[in-house]
Amino acid sequence: MEKPYFPMFIDLSGKKILMVGGGSIALRRVRTLLKFRVDILVVAPELCGGLAKLAQEGKIRAEHREYRDSDTEETDIVLAATDSSEVNRHVWEVCRKAGIPVNVADDRNLCDFYFPSVVMNEEVVIGINSGGSDPGKVKETRQKIEKLFSVSSPGKVFPA
Repeated sequence: MEKPYFPMFIDLSGKKILMVGGGSIALRRVRTLLKFRVDILVVAPELCGGLAKLAQEGKIRAEHREYRDSDTEETDIVLAATDSSEVNRHVWEVCRKAGIPVNVADDRNLCDFYFPSVVMNEEVVIGINSGGSDPGKVKETRQKIEKLFSVSSPGKVFPA
């Protein structure tokens, strides 16, 4: 691992999270974040079916449009997961200037934090990360942990 990141667990309840992008990566991350009682705004011209459903159910707020720099105002954390490296980089630049922690899905060098794979049950939260170097190993490790949880407490595993 090039530069190890400290695994820090923080209270996200009530934090304002901006997700720039409306595809499958954004959906996976939003679903994970919703477990932690956050206020999520998704900004994207189009939303995948899962994100559209979450917006329809009132679990997230969504604005169907291009990202604007003003979207980061009064935001605690930003995640950029668009299909445009240029847009993702621009979001990173805006957040860096404003001092807002940002994660860019397509470039680990533009991340203040890495988004972990999460396994949780009622008693334990486990975050798994490889610093972006081996997502396959992270998935394999998560599956092994989920298997351990399901043996000891069936029906209480929340896949990431």
